[in-house]
Amino acid sequence: MTRAVVVIDGEHYAPVVRDAIAELPYEVVGAWLAGGTEKLRGGDEYGVPLLAQLEDGFAQAEVVVDLSDEPVLSPPARFLLASRALAAGLTYKGADFQFEPPEYAAFPLPSLAIIGTGKRVGKTAVTGHVARLLSRDRDVVVVAMGRGGPAEPLTAEVAPTVESLLALSRAGAHAASDYLETAALTGVVTIGCRRAGGGLAGAVTTSNVLRGAELAAEREPDLVIFDGSGAAIPPIDVDARILVSGAAQDPTAYLNAYRVLVSDLVVVIGGGSDVDAVRALKDVPVVRADLRLRPVAPLEGRRVAVFTTGPAPTEHLDADVVSVSRNLADRARLREDLERTDADVFLVEIKAAAIDVVAEAAHERGVEVAFAENEIVTLPGEPSLDDAILQLVPTGAPA
Repeated sequence: MTRAVVVIDGEHYAPVVRDAIAELPYEVVGAWLAGGTEKLRGGDEYGVPLLAQLEDGFAQAEVVVDLSDEPVLSPPARFLLASRALAAGLTYKGADFQFEPPEYAAFPLPSLAIIGTGKRVGKTAVTGHVARLLSRDRDVVVVAMGRGGPAEPLTAEVAPTVESLLALSRAGAHAASDYLETAALTGVVTIGCRRAGGGLAGAVTTSNVLRGAELAAEREPDLVIFDGSGAAIPPIDVDARILVSGAAQDPTAYLNAYRVLVSDLVVVIGGGSDVDAVRALKDVPVVRADLRLRPVAPLEGRRVAVFTTGPAPTEHLDADVVSVSRNLADRARLREDLERTDADVFLVEIKAAAIDVVAEAAHERGVEVAFAENEIVTLPGEPSLDDAILQLVPTGAPA
């Protein structure tokens, strides 16, 4: 019989809870009192041992059953309990909800994963930073999954160029997929995969990442980096994870708490998130940083039009910036911006409509295209991001 831990509260009369526990189709190994005193009379018996901490019963259980309710457990409090259960590999369920822990496939080589709390938080930029740092003295392969990835995993052996990405786009492919961005900006061998759907805890409905992982393992690199997609987590059991959160997001809200609990380093982009809340949830290094747009080729004072998906500043660029469009993810507005644009160089992030709209427009006009990466800049007073990353490199990976 499946073994369970139950969550109870003192707003329920003890005999009611005791009978409810007896009716459960589980072997209940213990109950944890979440709070509430209204209906506690002292010496209450529940028919099962009471646990001092919820986690005290995790080693014996497969499921956590929530028999509590408002006002003891608010929805945010329940998401936190669910996160704790899922991080321990347990199912968390209640009267009308059930959360299953994401499944992760075993992987034979040293590995890291970069995951995010959502889309456009700087996760791909962190992946690029990690790949460049660790490939200085190691053979590194990146496996990237995305919502526009290829039907079968594809390996980018060499850094894509504007011309090769245009060719992909004209053939009907998404030529600004994360794997192509990473390959173009880092020069690291990158395997592109796809996924569809994403659960609250980061599981995917379907993906070809497992096949991508096999291709990476066949190359026998020193280290494999798995790049997540939005808030979706690569379905691979890696040695360590880096969680990236944006300033506009709460890294502990809903099941983001689960992401914190299964991560070994948290990078907060924009510096606005509650770092103390992260550390209260788990004793994990937290580094705050900003993104800075960096051209991969010198601009040398030329007339430049910048195309991005977000609010990255441009004042530091060594160029005569004549226009800035932040509409790469909105093709209609982007085309309107292009109609008003007159520049010698289009500086563009490899995202969204960068290739099929911006690079195509540049090709038609005979305008040069330069790629831009989002450079990770640690905020003043923060610990070294590179040192924190190096601490995560698995023992089996050469240094």
